[in-house]
Amino acid sequence: MRIDILVAEIGSTTTVVNAFNDLDSCPKFIGQGQSATTVLEGDVNIGLKGAINDLSKNLSQETIEYKELIATSSAAGGLRMTVHGLVYDMTVKAAKEAALGAGANIKYITAGKLRKSDLKKIKEINPNIILIAGGVDYGERDTALHNSELIADLNLNIPVIYAGNIENHDEVLEIFNDKDTELYIVDNVYPKIDELNIEPTRKVIQQVFEKHIIHAPGMQKVREMVTGPIMPTPGAVMEASQLLYDSIGDLITIDVGGATSDIHSVTKDSDEVSRILINPEPLAKRTVEGDLGVYVNMHNIVEMVGKEELVKELNITMEELENIILYHKPIPVTDLEKQFVEKLALHATITGVKRHAGHLRHLYGPGGKNTIAEGKDLTQVKYIIGTGGALTRLPNRVSILKEIALSNKGNELLPNKEAEILIDNHYIMASLGVMAKKYPEEALRLLKNSLNLK
Repeated sequence: MRIDILVAEIGSTTTVVNAFNDLDSCPKFIGQGQSATTVLEGDVNIGLKGAINDLSKNLSQETIEYKELIATSSAAGGLRMTVHGLVYDMTVKAAKEAALGAGANIKYITAGKLRKSDLKKIKEINPNIILIAGGVDYGERDTALHNSELIADLNLNIPVIYAGNIENHDEVLEIFNDKDTELYIVDNVYPKIDELNIEPTRKVIQQVFEKHIIHAPGMQKVREMVTGPIMPTPGAVMEASQLLYDSIGDLITIDVGGATSDIHSVTKDSDEVSRILINPEPLAKRTVEGDLGVYVNMHNIVEMVGKEELVKELNITMEELENIILYHKPIPVTDLEKQFVEKLALHATITGVKRHAGHLRHLYGPGGKNTIAEGKDLTQVKYIIGTGGALTRLPNRVSILKEIALSNKGNELLPNKEAEILIDNHYIMASLGVMAKKYPEEALRLLKNSLNLK
């Protein structure tokens, strides 16, 4: 069988391939295959071939040929980054937003001048990319230059992106001139007070990731099979969310996984919130909740909810609950196991979105009460999208997402009850994010089809 394009999602434990045909006429999703990821075997292609073999079985075909194979990856630790800026609430926040939006896994953040302990930490982390920011354009210069010199002296052979004060460009080029480091200079992520400019940095982060992912453990041979772009999986979900935003408007995408819960929002502030917002927020924002996972981090959520509460909600005995926890599987099978995972997914969803969203705060002074807004305003969201294993497969996935609006305590900038619930039924959102790099119109049609949108 001949397939137009295969998209591989190379995860830390599982590799999934999605097959698409008729890109030049009426794009169709025709099937999916999966296998264990084989990073530890030293060759991710073993798992890729296994997933393609599984796809051929699912399609009842002896062999599969394909024109193109593109990929997203969170294997080999994903995209590890460290971020170094000037003031945490300003340039560091802007740099962090750029890194997260590109799909990075941020391992360390510093504000101000780096110290010896910071440099030691950077060496221990051994990130894929180091991001240096600091100072609005034509403002403070010394911190970013100081940090650039210290990082250059480490000579780590790790790509460095400079996204700080524009006045430092020549000096930064000179600092890294005779080093092994690959240097990228982009527009300032925080060019003026209360202005974010994170898209140029996001794009470069994804370019650098694609160039260097082939050096990660187990990924060295990936170019033998993958013919097109490779993106960080969370960055691909963000790419798909932005593509959809341009077509249908304000939205939030929620991906509850086994280890983390990722929240992606693409939405503008309301006029009312914009007037009282104390710090700017990006149009497209991603947050990662590393403690909210329904498999690897299941115990964290059980502790947050409380075993007594779970016993009451599931209408079971404590002994039955302990048994479910002891034999917890990556994919639930029985009705009770599914109900248990739904409770975990509900808590992960509500907690993750509330951490992502902003809130109103009342300040009292001599002039009376003033209200300010902090964080991301989600009140304009028209669509709440569920993707990932839990929110595309659990029986009560729509009810879980409806609880977001119902959970508002009054001061939280959450989506309202009128927001429409959409499910990525084919579980292909990340695949379509990387496909959109070359085939944006086709990816959008396939995404709308998966979401049952006309």
